Amino acid sequence: MVSHLAKGTVFMFLAGLGIVGNIFVLVKYICILRRTMKSIHLILIHLAFTNTMTLLTKGMMRTISSFVLKNLLGDVACKIAIYLNRVARGLSICTTSLLTVVQAITISPRASRWGRLQPRSAWHLLPLLLLLWILNSLISMNLPFYVKNISSMNTSEISKNNDYCYFQPENRIIRWIFLTLMVLRDAGFQGVMGGASGYMVFLLHKHHQHVLHLQTSKLLHRTPPEVKAAKSVLLLMLCFLFFYWADCFDSLYITFSFRTDPIAVSLHEFLTVGYAILSPFVLIHRDGKIALICKDLFSVNFW
Repeated sequence: MVSHLAKGTVFMFLAGLGIVGNIFVLVKYICILRRTMKSIHLILIHLAFTNTMTLLTKGMMRTISSFVLKNLLGDVACKIAIYLNRVARGLSICTTSLLTVVQAITISPRASRWGRLQPRSAWHLLPLLLLLWILNSLISMNLPFYVKNISSMNTSEISKNNDYCYFQPENRIIRWIFLTLMVLRDAGFQGVMGGASGYMVFLLHKHHQHVLHLQTSKLLHRTPPEVKAAKSVLLLMLCFLFFYWADCFDSLYITFSFRTDPIAVSLHEFLTVGYAILSPFVLIHRDGKIALICKDLFSVNFW
């Protein structure tokens, strides 16, 4: 019981930290978007919003479980929380993929095929973001029919128990259809992410080779903002891939393990929200302006 409360407290702290970081990034880029209207800023706003939704839904369910408030969520609340959490997970994959593609287009030469695809306005991406919401909402639409609150639990019905809500056994054909759709979505968007990232690495390598030929030391140390942004996006992508695949391997271990491993189960809970927690601080660290604002906000002169 004590260890359960301790894990819940740690999870609440990390989730709260992530929510604060994402809200800060969200507000900051909304302010920037009002002035510059860049596509990359709109995508970062969407990513921060998606991360916040992930942390709020997962954090709420974890808190209820940790502090023995299982009856606080009814069936409807369970359905909404788990459905939104699954939609947010899918949106995180899609948004990170879109971020790498748009950034690759941004740093491409204007005369290239990629350069011609650059959106003329940030608002031109809104229909695409709406399409991503529709896609992920449809892929997760089976969940509300099989999720119930644990207060109405019948042990003979449970196929997967996560302490606050549980999944009833579902039709095998329906389960495999939606599982296949999820796998295709993840594989497709990660493939696009990998291709765009590889292209960015190629362009950054060409830029590096060009810089090496410069003779003026002042120019040698002057890095274009687009190059800095591309490096930040690549770091975000690596961060996402690490948490995604670590979560996949941990989930496989839990599924095929002969006994319940509490460490693996706890690790799985943190891995599912690791990217949502860490990504805003990657952006804050990489963006000098945001980092400077943070420093000004948290430094207090008492003299």
